[in-house]
Amino acid sequence: MLDRVFNPEGKSLTPMRGFKYSSWSPLGCDANGRCLLAALTMDNRLTIHANLNRLQWVQLVDLTELYGERLLEASYRLCKADTPCGELGDFPEFQRRHSMQAPVRMEWSGICTTQQVKHNNECRDVGSVLLAVLFENGNIAIWQFQLPFLGKESITSCNTIESGIGSPSVLSWWEYEHNNRKMSGLIVGSAYGPVKIIPVNLKAVKGYFTLRQPVVLWQEMDQLPVHSIKCIPLYHPYQKCSCSLVVAARGPYVFWCLLLISKAGLNVHNSHVTGLHSLPIVSMTADKQNGTVYTCSSDGKVRQLIPIFTDVALKFEHQLIKLSEVFGCVRTHGIAVSPCGAYLAVITTEGMANGLHPVNKNYQVQFVTLKTFEEAAAQLLESSVQNLFRQVDLTDLVRWKILKDKHIPQFLQEALDKKIESCGSTYFWRFKLFLLRILYQSMQKAPSEVTWRPSHEDAKILISDSPGMGSTEDDQEEGTSKQASKQSLGDTGKGVDIDDPAEDSLHQSSDTGGREPMVEKLLEIQAQIEAVEMHLTREHMKRVLGEVYLHTWITENTSIPTRGVCDFLMSDDGYDDRTARVLIGHILKKMNKQTFPEHCSLCKEILPFTDRKQAVCSNGHIWLRCFLTYQSCQSLVYRRCLLHDSIARHPTPEGKMFLGQKGQDWGFLTFIYKMA
Repeated sequence: MLDRVFNPEGKSLTPMRGFKYSSWSPLGCDANGRCLLAALTMDNRLTIHANLNRLQWVQLVDLTELYGERLLEASYRLCKADTPCGELGDFPEFQRRHSMQAPVRMEWSGICTTQQVKHNNECRDVGSVLLAVLFENGNIAIWQFQLPFLGKESITSCNTIESGIGSPSVLSWWEYEHNNRKMSGLIVGSAYGPVKIIPVNLKAVKGYFTLRQPVVLWQEMDQLPVHSIKCIPLYHPYQKCSCSLVVAARGPYVFWCLLLISKAGLNVHNSHVTGLHSLPIVSMTADKQNGTVYTCSSDGKVRQLIPIFTDVALKFEHQLIKLSEVFGCVRTHGIAVSPCGAYLAVITTEGMANGLHPVNKNYQVQFVTLKTFEEAAAQLLESSVQNLFRQVDLTDLVRWKILKDKHIPQFLQEALDKKIESCGSTYFWRFKLFLLRILYQSMQKAPSEVTWRPSHEDAKILISDSPGMGSTEDDQEEGTSKQASKQSLGDTGKGVDIDDPAEDSLHQSSDTGGREPMVEKLLEIQAQIEAVEMHLTREHMKRVLGEVYLHTWITENTSIPTRGVCDFLMSDDGYDDRTARVLIGHILKKMNKQTFPEHCSLCKEILPFTDRKQAVCSNGHIWLRCFLTYQSCQSLVYRRCLLHDSIARHPTPEGKMFLGQKGQDWGFLTFIYKMA
């Protein structure tokens, strides 16, 4: 009755606060295209949260309550063949029910995508995501959510399977792709040592398969608890096929298992990596780009394990990363690697000083750079992702290099120009725009105050009470105080150094002489930025016109200012694009001299298409243009880029990632949240 978990309403002790575990969903799961957060509290309550508004987290659903209701309806039996349950007053029955509802771990699967045909014969991608919850008794509840996840109404199904693992400790998804067939399963680890893959049958998701029976990766009960499991998809260079590498932290050792599907069936190779740490591993993370694994123990030592394939299986090369050389004597509590392996985040506290432990613990998140600027730039140029915002850690390394050196390296400029000439992808144009904007920012004078920090000063103050005013205790009359205030205000405006005007003018002339080349440089960079922006705008206009030409029966496309976009593209004599001219010719022939002009909602005047950013009528009414469709946004509700660069006419996303005019992401702060 004193246990706060068994009896949280006993109020004999203070309620337990804090979190046992948290898990992030993939990108694109909530209404804004961001991540969902599954949080497990200390009192065994599992909830799902979403960042619906900026910097504001909202609880969407309480899965513990919903699962408890399902168990109550089933009389706390998984199937009808089970024996009837006993009375709740019986302590073994109380323990059994508690272990059925006490989560240990939960993990999100990848997004499962299927095709759905709409009423206009257009195919639409319908996504769903799975959340696997591992309980103390070894059961696994698999929740299926329809995307975007909005709450209880988005729950599609909930199935419970038995893992057969005693005292489970950790859970991870196993996702494997072989010959365009996607397979999935759940890897469960025990506190006694065994590791097993459990089949997960996805009947509701077409195109996904699973194992026929459970696969035991490690069966010996050697009392080495499994602390963490990571599954890394790799390509086998000798077998010429994809494979799956499973690594698990077991005490001070790393257990690895290579899974490979061949004509003979599923091949399993496993072993242990020893000699890494003298203390148990407290945290493990993996870089899914190249398969590098990082482990750490509490003594401040981090190991980097690099897999190297052999003819039979693989081997690991490992090296030591001494955090004491960077941060001093510290204790480590957890590590995490950034999505593209540019940074390693480490949670540390103070270590021992003169053989004594610190009195207070100050937890800090430290960042270690794992890649150089040259490596990050080369990876961005050769990336297959073609998306700068899914490689935000690499772009951050490039950004800091340009901000520090105040120039773009010559090798990067030449390599980027060659990429643009060879393929002309908009990805490289956006990369060039990113470099130019950072260079422009590095040339500007840094503001004296932090722009994002809110000011808590009062907007209205008395002139006599403002600092620097020359009123004294003797000036008690109102007229005298006002006169003194005006004099001191005038002195403040003139400046402090008024004794030597010649020296002041000398400084001003020298600053002016050095400022002229800087202004010319900024104007040159600004011209390059505008040229790249115009190229990206034209490419996007061509894409918009192509959608209009191919899908004229869609109602939304009839409101796009097609004639204005065509005239805007043809207005520049120096722009000679055969593809654009042919497309515009077909569109004008289909329109048959019809213009369909936009009208101002205030005065009903025609809105000319003279600017890609805004529309101004003859009466001076100004409307911002949507960057996605180039329509004038005359409604009160629309979305805006976080950097206030562009707007979108539709207030809610339509399932795809929206980009600002200069390439900023529409609300994706996932990496920042994860690293925090």
